[in-house]
Amino acid sequence: MDDIQHKLTAPSKASREDVMGRIISYTCIAAIIILVISILYFITSRGVATFTANHVNLWQFLSGKEWNPGTLNASGQPQVGALPMIVTSFSVTILAALVATPFAIAVALFMTDIAPKNGAKFLQPVIELLVGIPSVVYGFIGLTVVVPFIRHLFGGTGSGILAGTIVLFVMVLPTITSLAVDALKAVPTYFRSASLALGATRFQTIYKVLLRAAMPRLLTAVIFGMARAFGEALAVQMVIGNAALMPHNLVTPTSTLTSQLTTNIGNTIMGTLPNNALWSLALILLLMSLVFNLLIRYIGKRGEIKS
Repeated sequence: MDDIQHKLTAPSKASREDVMGRIISYTCIAAIIILVISILYFITSRGVATFTANHVNLWQFLSGKEWNPGTLNASGQPQVGALPMIVTSFSVTILAALVATPFAIAVALFMTDIAPKNGAKFLQPVIELLVGIPSVVYGFIGLTVVVPFIRHLFGGTGSGILAGTIVLFVMVLPTITSLAVDALKAVPTYFRSASLALGATRFQTIYKVLLRAAMPRLLTAVIFGMARAFGEALAVQMVIGNAALMPHNLVTPTSTLTSQLTTNIGNTIMGTLPNNALWSLALILLLMSLVFNLLIRYIGKRGEIKS
């Protein structure tokens, strides 16, 4: 009798596997949380050292136009103005998104509504190929093709915001396209059927029904592409010029936050002002990533409410 009771009350193999699975899942979740908190703490502590340990004015850092942390200006303050890199980073990101968005939406519409069978069959492998190409390949093509072409047209070195925009346009195009395809496929089929039944043409249905219904998700796709462009380092570094100067036009050499970091972080000593200033640039990148994520969540929630 006791043996039977013990067998009935003892945990089964399935319950033991369930407990083990829960332990593994919670352990992985805890490890991810600790990792994220550690990264946030490390970058934040290093980034604010410029203002706490080196006593650099925050407004001077964000609005200054001279970047040379190793020298002092006329007032005895270090030249750590990050405005040129901030302006250039936003410029190439916004321009690349503006150029890529119409192409991405057009390709997505072709794949989902205009030619859903042949279009998806031909274009899906092309998009997947573009996603799989390493950043250094994009940068090398930009350095050997785009930069000389711009130099031939406009003179100068050929490096600058225009070259960076063209390279980033190709890099973010598959990201925006893939998310735009998912956004258009998420629109209920009866939206299309009802519009066509009311006498609307295919393009009237696309413009007045599909795009408006999918707009929140399409905006999310664009913001994902902008986040991809804003954080890109290697490809932009190869074509931007890497000169920490305020850009006066689209074809003058300049520098982004990421290119400045990758170029100089290995040439500074940990704990010095030049090193802390670069970590402050990394902190700006981190804050912008958080802003992009908050925008995506905000737009996603508004889209859920409207639907």
